[in-house]
Amino acid sequence: MRVLVTGHQGYLGTVMVPILQAAGHDVVGLDSGFFADCVLGPAPTDPPALQVDLRDVTTGQLADVDAVIHLAALSNDPLGALAPEITHDINHHASVRLARLAKEAGVSRFLYASTCSVYGSAGQDLVTEDAPLRPLTPYAESKVRVEDDAAALADSDFSPVFLRNATAFGFSPRLRADIVLNNLVGHAVLTGHVRVLSDGTPWRPLVHAQDIARAFLACLVAPRDTIHCRAYNVGTEQNNLTVAEIAEAVGDVVPDSEVVITGESGADPRSYRVDFSRARAGLGYEAEWSIPDGAAELYRAYTDYGLTAATFAERFTRLHHLKTLQGNAVLDQSMRRLTARA
Repeated sequence: MRVLVTGHQGYLGTVMVPILQAAGHDVVGLDSGFFADCVLGPAPTDPPALQVDLRDVTTGQLADVDAVIHLAALSNDPLGALAPEITHDINHHASVRLARLAKEAGVSRFLYASTCSVYGSAGQDLVTEDAPLRPLTPYAESKVRVEDDAAALADSDFSPVFLRNATAFGFSPRLRADIVLNNLVGHAVLTGHVRVLSDGTPWRPLVHAQDIARAFLACLVAPRDTIHCRAYNVGTEQNNLTVAEIAEAVGDVVPDSEVVITGESGADPRSYRVDFSRARAGLGYEAEWSIPDGAAELYRAYTDYGLTAATFAERFTRLHHLKTLQGNAVLDQSMRRLTARA
């Protein structure tokens, strides 16, 4: 199958592409290149690709594609709060436009990277895909809107699928340090402290980047009637933990580290535990990575590849990196590229 992966030079895309290729798929990438150079360790090998802003994709660029895996987004809640209109422009409007163009080009499957954060503040009960959606941030709200608008495009020739990923973790050659487990391990390695700014009580479901890739692969090859216009939570119940429990898992893995829960940012209203049984029953999908195993993988990568405080806080933190690109006149205020990559 010929598969177009948007955001192939991002944190998830860099992990996903080789998994799709190993399964025999012909992968082509599409990316604006914002994070192409945010590499820790050996540089990844990218597939043939288009460097294009998501807002400028054309129908012709989707010709001869069997499926689109749409990962590209401004994927950061602080960034969404800083520039909600740009988040909606890229994450919502450009994503729905991409789905419409894919349908016009004859693409049969459109696999969309949504998020479990669409459930917002869901309390103690496990939430299924049928639970009410209560997005609390512009980022999560944009995901809900894309799900609604892309679902309206579904017909006998076009099957959108909505993969609501738990919070990602794990090593990627194009690292992100601003997601919870990756961040806590980084602080532990660099400072000796597993530093939690909230009160530690919110629930978070987590899933390894490789397990996310495997879920997309499962939806790519599943019978059409199984996946047509359906949502799937991606993760495992064993990784439904409180932030404090996640921090304790990091403290157990990183030698000589101490868990410090400051509570300075107060209680985080985003708290939800997720049921992942639909993917097990319908796709035969099981997430494999535990949080302790992911923390150990990150610890090894950070120490083996020489993570520094500067790269941790700057290159691998989405908001800081994008602000740097704007300050260097690489991007304008609307997140459009001003200068071409060398």
